[in-house]
Amino acid sequence: MESVNADEFTVEAVERALQQLYYDPDMDKKNVAQKWLTQAQASPQAWHFCWALLRPDKVPEIQFFGASTLHVKISRHWSDLPPGQLDSLRSQLITQVSQFASGPKMVLTRLCVALASLVLHILPETWPTAVPDLLCAFQTGEGVTEADGQARCLALLELLAVLPEELQNSRIPASRRSQLRSTLAVDWSSVCSLLQQLLQRPDAPCPVRERVLRCVSSWLTLDITLKDSEGLLESCFALLKESGLFDTAVETIVSIISQPDCQSLLKVVPQVLGLQEQLKKSVQDGDIETSHGICRIAVALGETHCRILLEQVDHWQGFQALVSMIMSCTGTPGHYPVDETSSSLTLTFWYTLQDDITSLDAERQTLYLQIYRPVYFQLVDVLLQKACFPRDEDYATWSADDKEQFRTYRVDISDTLMYVYELLGPELLRNLYDKLGTLLTDTTHPSSWQDIEALLFGFQSIAETVDVSYSDVIPGLIGLIPLITANNVQLAETIMFTIGSLAEWLADHSLMLASVLPVVLHGLSNPELSVACVSALKRICRECRHDLHLHASDIMAVSQAVLVKDIHKSPQCMWVMQALGFLLSALPSDEILGKLLSLVTPHIQQLEKLANEPPSSANKPPIVHILGMLSNLFSTFDLNKQSERLEVTRPGQTQPHNNNPVVVVLQQAFPLIQSILNKWLNEPEVVEAVCAVFEKSLKTLLHDFAPLVTQLCELIGQMFSAYPQASALDLTRQLVHIFACEKDLFSPITALLELITNITMSIFQLGSRDHPDVVESFMQLHAQVLKRKSDIYLSDRLDIKAVFYCGILSFKFPETPTLKATCLLFTELISHCEDIPAVREVLQEDGKLLLQTLLEAIGGQSPRSLAEHFAEVLFSVSRNCPSMLSLWLREALLPPGFPSSHLTTEHKEHFCQQILREQVSKRRMKDIVKEFALLSRGLQG
Repeated sequence: MESVNADEFTVEAVERALQQLYYDPDMDKKNVAQKWLTQAQASPQAWHFCWALLRPDKVPEIQFFGASTLHVKISRHWSDLPPGQLDSLRSQLITQVSQFASGPKMVLTRLCVALASLVLHILPETWPTAVPDLLCAFQTGEGVTEADGQARCLALLELLAVLPEELQNSRIPASRRSQLRSTLAVDWSSVCSLLQQLLQRPDAPCPVRERVLRCVSSWLTLDITLKDSEGLLESCFALLKESGLFDTAVETIVSIISQPDCQSLLKVVPQVLGLQEQLKKSVQDGDIETSHGICRIAVALGETHCRILLEQVDHWQGFQALVSMIMSCTGTPGHYPVDETSSSLTLTFWYTLQDDITSLDAERQTLYLQIYRPVYFQLVDVLLQKACFPRDEDYATWSADDKEQFRTYRVDISDTLMYVYELLGPELLRNLYDKLGTLLTDTTHPSSWQDIEALLFGFQSIAETVDVSYSDVIPGLIGLIPLITANNVQLAETIMFTIGSLAEWLADHSLMLASVLPVVLHGLSNPELSVACVSALKRICRECRHDLHLHASDIMAVSQAVLVKDIHKSPQCMWVMQALGFLLSALPSDEILGKLLSLVTPHIQQLEKLANEPPSSANKPPIVHILGMLSNLFSTFDLNKQSERLEVTRPGQTQPHNNNPVVVVLQQAFPLIQSILNKWLNEPEVVEAVCAVFEKSLKTLLHDFAPLVTQLCELIGQMFSAYPQASALDLTRQLVHIFACEKDLFSPITALLELITNITMSIFQLGSRDHPDVVESFMQLHAQVLKRKSDIYLSDRLDIKAVFYCGILSFKFPETPTLKATCLLFTELISHCEDIPAVREVLQEDGKLLLQTLLEAIGGQSPRSLAEHFAEVLFSVSRNCPSMLSLWLREALLPPGFPSSHLTTEHKEHFCQQILREQVSKRRMKDIVKEFALLSRGLQG
């Protein structure tokens, strides 16, 4: 079976291969059989052996392969059909479908799909009456028993159902697909008539009616007109009373009323409203499936036809009743998703209704807002009720999946509340505030924590995304928060998130910080509130940093205590350090160093202890953790922003930071970091953590980092020599970016560039394929050097030609980030062909090689999504080396089949002409390259 010969494609050989595919335990043999059978299906002999495989004495698996082969031949190898065989093929297929009407079902379905494919090939030219002929063929027949009649009916319905599906799934050109849709749509009235008769027959068995409903849904994909389908829709509504057909009837009704041109819309509304009693009963009985289905129908009607129904002024009561029905679905009793699953379906309807109201002309909008503003206030009450947590004892029994679904549901409610605020405005916040005040101050009716939490959740949802600076209720809310007894984790979390969402408001009303900051600091020691509490602290420190001087000691004391006690997980510890970075950098300059040292000293002492221990898997995580805390602290410790603020308030009085506190700390810690690296040089995680400390510091310190440049260059050289890593290259790139203009400081950076360039060259020589991240960072580094300090290549110390050839090799990498970085390098490099002699020389010598490599990548070697980046390189060549480009481009494209066998000589010539004349518009160059990439892949147009 391994060497395929056309003569071997016999029925017996196919049966042996199927036996091997289904029953041989050896996967290699299964794969060989699979490959052989695929070739057998593609062979001309398949037109003959498929019928033998369908004989009644064959097992279903073999019959199924015979039916599948027929479909493959008709759908993919139609041109292989022997001349004069069409009529025979058609009649045989119809006969086979009739014979398999009673099963097996899988064989029947494949035969129906094959017959559907045949219809689509010859409709309407050769067989314009295909659908009526098939309706007739399967409804007539002499001596047919009742059982056979039902089977033939089911077979016909299966065929009718798969016909539109096959049109959807088959590879047909758009124009032909459109023609077929129109042709089939003409036959809908006769199909609809049959389906309606079957649904209305009192003795029609359940399987027949279920298959009818599937047919309707399938034909709806053809965009058929529904003007003749009222009776069909009425029958579907009647089937909602039958439990066995309920789900399928719901699907069909939703499909029908979701059609944009649904006819007799005003007749549909009473039918949907007529489901309210069934909905009410299903909710009372806890029948989740039924209430869910009826809710889907109401929402489909409301969402799809909201605008039309809204504009039917004479029938406003019907639409209002529908809105009320959807509101009742939103407020379905019980907790989502344990007690009900309907309410989540309705949320998008409220967006649609709001959008449609606000898009009306001013006069009608005013009228409708009078009607629907109270509805939306009611909606807010309903949504907040639905967002309430269940009783503690009930929530404890929920599964993790239920809790996650409820969390997501609350996020959806939060988004809806935020959107509704655009309609209701500040009055909504006043409404929430009044209710919260009543709950917290009414001693006659003790409130549950769930009700309080839900109202705060509503506040937070709005304040998170809407500017509430003009709201007059926020001071009152801030005053109410300390009155809340947060004896529950969920309530305490929401309090924290609410405070965090008001951080920007607090920055403008700093006197109110004294009310809420103690609440946050108190919660900081509770590990259950970790994410919410730390998030609130970080947001306050970021937004209000210049107003926290009076609170700094308290924040520092509590934060240091929780960090030393390891109360929070690593990510939250990083957030705490970021918060403290914001806080410290805004303090008076004479206080900063002392507070910074008191913060970092315990952690540096712990780091010293770990550094003295032999490396082990146990002490690596704490080392990485402490280094991470330092880098997060330094990432937000930005005295430059403080200087900018002082410059605004007291122009001309700012001083350079000669002794930046971060520099002082890093200078003191440098020997320790060096000691750690000596032991952990071969551990990527530790090296990355060390690099992150310096990279984050560099980004905030900028030129203040100068005293550390020489030491850091030596350290990076040591790291990269021992174990080349992308993080070391990225750190070097930061140094180049910041100190490119500092002539006195650039000498150690130049020496470092030479060292890491030579080491990376050796990686390319030994095989760089296993280091795509290093290659990517190397490309980005030299692109940065070319951009910021190109004169460094004028000496012999850095070999730009070697970098060029490394770039050529990098174009062969499959990784997208590496290819993007390589394009960036060449775009920058080519722009220096006039001012760097070595660049000019290498382009003259091997510019054609660059173009060949680039064209190969565009032509299919690399992902098509990168075409824009390759276009950047070509544009740079066109702008900077036009004479060379005109010489290289045609030469590079000369070989037949290069860069793709899909390209003709005319395609290539047209591409050359377009590229050579495009030196102005980068966007146009991108379009040219994208089109060429499509042509190269045989995807023109």
